[in-house]
Amino acid sequence: METVLLTGFEPFAGDATNPSGDAVRAVEERWTGTERLIVEVLPVAFDAAATRLRQLLDEHRPDIVIATGLAGGRAQVTPERVAINLADARIPDNDGAQPVDRPVVEGGPAAYFATLPVKAIAAALTREGIPAAVSHSAGTFVCNHVMYTALDAAAPGVRAGFVHVPSAREHAPEGAASLPLDDIVRAVELTVRTALDVREDVAAPGGTLH
Repeated sequence: METVLLTGFEPFAGDATNPSGDAVRAVEERWTGTERLIVEVLPVAFDAAATRLRQLLDEHRPDIVIATGLAGGRAQVTPERVAINLADARIPDNDGAQPVDRPVVEGGPAAYFATLPVKAIAAALTREGIPAAVSHSAGTFVCNHVMYTALDAAAPGVRAGFVHVPSAREHAPEGAASLPLDDIVRAVELTVRTALDVREDVAAPGGTLH
């Protein structure tokens, strides 16, 4: 039986909710797959999130790792293609830490590419009417930190990556880019299903001009 580790984040920056954490808990509640699904809501803190993720990897030995997080201002669900070895925080994390120009892993590679089928995931979401696109930057905050950690710490053969979700419409400021929370939940469910079913990513254009 395959094991999937699915993570979201707790609220941060003064927000009352975080749609990534809300979505992964909803997916856990309605999961009907035959695969084993492990769900965790991580702290929005560089060191604590990385430590907890490594503990989960050691404890559960997942075959697939899908981390999710909020990208406020984005209007699409965006599977991330690249994690960089850089922590450079514009704001403090929830523990008050604000690393500047610090590596995620000392001596680690400059970057890792996701081993999830990111183009297939974006295509599957789009077919279901959910706005989606491959992203080439997970930023330099805790989301990127977790993505890099997952790819660095995962055992050989484990497929891992990160998906950013927009703000939930139910809690977003008026006029802000957002999606209904139910669409975000469906997007996370489809991401898990696609990661399980698609072993080799599709060969389709997914780059950007700038």
